[in-house]
Amino acid sequence: MERPLTVLRVSLHHPMPGPDTFANVPPQLEHDTSPLLVGRGLGAHLRLQLPRLSRQHLSLEPYLEKGSARLAFNLKALSRKGCVWVNGLTLRFLEQVPLSTVNRVAFSGMQMVVHIEGGTSLEAFVCCFQLSPSPLIYRLQAEETDEWEIIPQEQPPSGSGQQARGHLGFLDSPSQPSPGGAPEIQLQREPPDSALCEPRRPPRSKP
Repeated sequence: MERPLTVLRVSLHHPMPGPDTFANVPPQLEHDTSPLLVGRGLGAHLRLQLPRLSRQHLSLEPYLEKGSARLAFNLKALSRKGCVWVNGLTLRFLEQVPLSTVNRVAFSGMQMVVHIEGGTSLEAFVCCFQLSPSPLIYRLQAEETDEWEIIPQEQPPSGSGQQARGHLGFLDSPSQPSPGGAPEIQLQREPPDSALCEPRRPPRSKP
């Protein structure tokens, strides 16, 4: 009897996508238990065309936990020049973190939410990709360079109580119930990459 596959439901959003940003994203991808590579290179399984994305930027790596009969997943950062934000943690080159049921990921201006639905097959898993027209993660300020620099930052008149059009602050408004009663993903604030990738400085020695 064939065992059901673990399903990774992956939502993707970019604030200013180019014509080719998502051109190579399939609706569904079945993969074996080797690492699934995300990047802009030809060898990446999920190819995203972004100027600041490395050829191999990150990987989703399945593994079997001790005493478990289901696949679990790590996310590993593979870029030497960029970092990856995962559930509030900053990953640099070759750092990795285990994923939970719902995971919020950001890199190179891309926002990604990974929802894991466990199956019993240990031979493969399947990714289902969906493009989101709306932001998945709240960004407090567009301080990142490149595409984030040109997001309109007009401020509303004082006392109006409204955000200017084009500003991501509209996500502060109360969330609406999801259609069909499906569980709604809570939005989180994403630190700017400039803050995430700031070099770690050794503490100053006392005179």
